[in-house]
Amino acid sequence: MNLKAVLEGLLFVVGDEGISKDKLLKILSISEEDLQKIIDEYNNDLKSDDRGLNLEKFNDNYKLVTKKEHVDYYKMLVDVEVSDTLSPAALETLAIIAYNEPITRVMVDEIRGVSSIYVMRKLILKNLIKEVGKSELPGRPILYGVTDQFLDYFGLKSLDELPEISEDEPVENQDLFTSKYKEE
Repeated sequence: MNLKAVLEGLLFVVGDEGISKDKLLKILSISEEDLQKIIDEYNNDLKSDDRGLNLEKFNDNYKLVTKKEHVDYYKMLVDVEVSDTLSPAALETLAIIAYNEPITRVMVDEIRGVSSIYVMRKLILKNLIKEVGKSELPGRPILYGVTDQFLDYFGLKSLDELPEISEDEPVENQDLFTSKYKEE
C-alpha cells in the first residue's frame, strides 16, 4: 500500500479542518518516524513547479493549501464580497482574543470599552473564534479563543508568530494587524 497516496487522500477528505499527527498515526498504524518520513516525501513532491498545493502545519494540524504564487488565478475564480472583509472592530476584537485567550466576552468588552457581542457573533460565524471552555467565575461564562482558520486567515503557523506587544508603547499606537496582516 502506498501510504503517501493514502496521506494525500486523507488530507483531501479532511479539507480545511486539517488532520492532527496523532490522528494520522492512529489511522495509518505506523511509527512517528515513518509518518514524518512520509510527510517529508509528500512535502518534497508538492514543491515541484507542476503542483498547485503545499502541505502546511497549523498548530498540530496538517492541511493542504494552495500555492501563494497562484493567488491571482484563484481570485478570478471567486468573487470576494465586501462582507468578507473584517471591520476595524472585528480586527480589534480578534487581536484582544488572540493575545489573551482564553477570554470571556465581558473581559473583551472591558478592554474595548464597548459591547462586543455583535462582533463576536460575526467572528464565530466566520469561524475565526470559538468557544474553548467555561470560566470558573460566577455564572461560568464562556471562554473564547481563536481557531485554526484564524491562523490560516492571517498566514500564521501558531499564535507564537503574533507581533510582540511592547510594554512601553500603548496598544493604541501599535500597528498589530495593518502591516503583515492587512487585507488587500
